[in-house]
Amino acid sequence: MTQDWKQPRSTDHGTATHGSLAASLVVVLGICVSVAWPTRAVASQALAQKYACVACHQPTAKAVGPSWKDIGARYGEGKGTAAQLAASIKAGSSGKWGAMPMPAQAQIPDADLQSLAQWALDGAK
Repeated sequence: MTQDWKQPRSTDHGTATHGSLAASLVVVLGICVSVAWPTRAVASQALAQKYACVACHQPTAKAVGPSWKDIGARYGEGKGTAAQLAASIKAGSSGKWGAMPMPAQAQIPDADLQSLAQWALDGAK
């Protein structure tokens, strides 16, 4: 009695391995892509909450300070850089958006300031 079902054919084995490897690669790349981009947005939203930026800034409506949308419109699309906006957040300002001053946020680490600034420039998406 032969047991052909236990031994893969050489042509089937190569094709199955190649297909399995390709499928695994597609899955890994898909996971990396789907995880990498949203993570930045989620992390930036989390940073905005962590540092209480959301107390003065809302997604689309002016509150105490300008909305994320308005900040992105004023400084995004090449009108400013994340480094410039991060420096402005860190130092604070007055008169840029009305009478209410933006208090200095020097306690926020530079890397987080950069992430927040880039997120705002990207439209807080």
